[in-house]
Amino acid sequence: MFTCGGAYAALAPSTSQNVQAASSTQIDEGRQLFAVGCASCHGLNGEGQINDDGEVLGPSLIGVGAASVDFQVGTGRMPLAAPSAQAERKPPAYDQDQIDALAAFVASLAPGPDIPDAEYLDTSAGDVARGGELFRTNCSQCHNTTGQGGALTNGQFAPALTGVEPRHIYEAMLTGPQAMPVFTDETITPEEKRDIIAFLESVQDEPDPGGLGIGRAGPVAEGLWAWLVGIGLLIGMATWIVTRSSKA
Repeated sequence: MFTCGGAYAALAPSTSQNVQAASSTQIDEGRQLFAVGCASCHGLNGEGQINDDGEVLGPSLIGVGAASVDFQVGTGRMPLAAPSAQAERKPPAYDQDQIDALAAFVASLAPGPDIPDAEYLDTSAGDVARGGELFRTNCSQCHNTTGQGGALTNGQFAPALTGVEPRHIYEAMLTGPQAMPVFTDETITPEEKRDIIAFLESVQDEPDPGGLGIGRAGPVAEGLWAWLVGIGLLIGMATWIVTRSSKA
């Protein structure tokens, strides 16, 4: 017992110091990246910035957690290209290692939502039917029944969810970016979030045996297409027949 205890005491501090050093190094790297690319709007310590007119240049990031940073920076919404009603998705300005460092720095400021575990991003274990029900109940009012997006007020919009990485969909539900509400793990559990992502992937990969998918925007758009094109062609054909008959 004495030998085992002595060996553990000798080895344990070294392992702990290595873990702390790695974490500290990542946080320091994130702090440097933050000072260059984010501090002009969010402040050096993420406290936010307000100009002389009282307008918010950048909100406080204290307590937003690593998940918010991974979503905003990973989808290219931040750094913001220009002031607008809503930050739009674009190619990210940082690689994943830099994003992880920025997330680690912001997470070190105060506790907040963390990046989801891999088990909740494995959609092969998700329940597509339950995910569809949850999506239609909580998300379809803005994102459409198949995640194609839609318009909101004041120049904002609910973006399309096609081609979005599962982790970013999960993080959006967890952090509530822009006009989106926050769905905490108490409101929608991690397993249910996984089911929703599985449903979105199933819709995205669904074949179109009947022809064009027309964006899968739902029965309203399909009905409008039928009226404008189908009925329009019938009217045109009837007009052509009447014209030909009158000439004869």
